[in-house]
Amino acid sequence: MATYNKRGNKPKTKEEIEHTIEEGSTTAEVFNTLDQTASKTEAFVEKNQKYIFIVIGLVAAVVLGYLGYNEFIAKPKQVEAMNDMFQAQKYFNEAVNGVEKDSLFNLALNGGEGKFGFLDIIEEYSGTPAANLANYCAGTSYLRLKNYKKAVEHLSNFKSDDDILAPLAKGNIGDAFVQLNQREDALDYYEQAAKLRTNEYTSPMYLYKAGAIALELGKADLALTHFQKIKDEFPNSTEAETIDVFIGKAQVLANK
Repeated sequence: MATYNKRGNKPKTKEEIEHTIEEGSTTAEVFNTLDQTASKTEAFVEKNQKYIFIVIGLVAAVVLGYLGYNEFIAKPKQVEAMNDMFQAQKYFNEAVNGVEKDSLFNLALNGGEGKFGFLDIIEEYSGTPAANLANYCAGTSYLRLKNYKKAVEHLSNFKSDDDILAPLAKGNIGDAFVQLNQREDALDYYEQAAKLRTNEYTSPMYLYKAGAIALELGKADLALTHFQKIKDEFPNSTEAETIDVFIGKAQVLANK
């Protein structure tokens, strides 16, 4: 809990300060304890300063080693990985936005024109942010190519704090499970995606998908909860435009 000092009536002299401290026995005990602790600490440092300096030196060496690794190994490796991934990313973007999608997604995965694909990036640059992003793109590519098990594998390996990509990865796993006819798993991932980050794009989209799957599974009350949340919390979303129809359907099924 935050504290603050009031202004005014501040003791000015040493005598006034000591008098103020001694007014409360509890306060005095606290100050005495602090003094004793400080003395013991000083004595310990004086007695063991050689060993303390050794420990500090070791910690400093570890920290400097970590910083050096990041600066001279990790960062250059990441830059190299992103450069090598450029062509794969280009294929992926063209596949998402253009025609001949299957061939472009395959090129994005496996590489072309002598350049790495996402699978190469994952293998060659394991542990880098580039490899992490490559897992998302590879998973999404496999999803579009209808290789749903591979899609789940790579999307599950993707980790992110991004407000859009993080829920999209979870939602894409849900889409893959729908195609694998694993409806319960799909519902779980749609619900995770909906609550992972709150925004006007992914939240209502995955609440809607969760509600739709819940209806298929005969969970009308759960579906109603998801649909009602869209109406109440995301009234300006695309999903909200027709949500009353789905709320009505869920209500009818819930009351049967």
